[in-house]
Amino acid sequence: MCVNFLPPSRAQLREWFGCDPGEWQWQEEAWQDYLAPILTRDGLRLASYGFVPKRHQPAGVRLSTMNARAETIGQLRSYRDAWRHGQLCLVPMQAFYEPCYDSGRAVRTKISMADGAPFAAAGLWREWREADGSVNLAFTQITINADGHAVMGRMHLPGDEKRSLAIIPAGRYRQWLSCSDPEQARAFLQPFEAEDMRAEGEIPDAPLQGSLFD
Repeated sequence: MCVNFLPPSRAQLREWFGCDPGEWQWQEEAWQDYLAPILTRDGLRLASYGFVPKRHQPAGVRLSTMNARAETIGQLRSYRDAWRHGQLCLVPMQAFYEPCYDSGRAVRTKISMADGAPFAAAGLWREWREADGSVNLAFTQITINADGHAVMGRMHLPGDEKRSLAIIPAGRYRQWLSCSDPEQARAFLQPFEAEDMRAEGEIPDAPLQGSLFD
């Protein structure tokens, strides 16, 4: 389960995704409730990481909605309406982090593309109306089973089910975003080729706050 990733830089958004973020700002690492750029069928948006932001959760309730399981995304109350209405997005990133237990202890491990290029994970977005009447976006990343995957199968505790972000190949970005049939959308949620991925372990502990891109 991914709860921390590295969004792309402004230059990467322009070069690899054909988008201009203008003056938007986001932190170098994304954690729950942090803003990050996402791509919807209507273009580039800035959205909060986590489908139900903490400010919209009932008092005393702490939901983790940064990841939506592909197997239940159409049934769970948190995600089903957005899924059925085709509110798909791409979450562009440079890398994401997972714990690897190959050494017998949790080692924070950076997962990226073998060629160093930015990439995009499948996601789902929704709108939230704020107390002041404004409307903001939130998103979740879609995860799939990764048992037996040469890279993602090494992550998380031994014996736990292995999960991975559903990475969308660059040549299928437009198709994913324009897909309005939930069952057709499922066909995009496939394991990514392990040989095209890179896992770099031990990464220093992440700061609580990332710096802003200039």
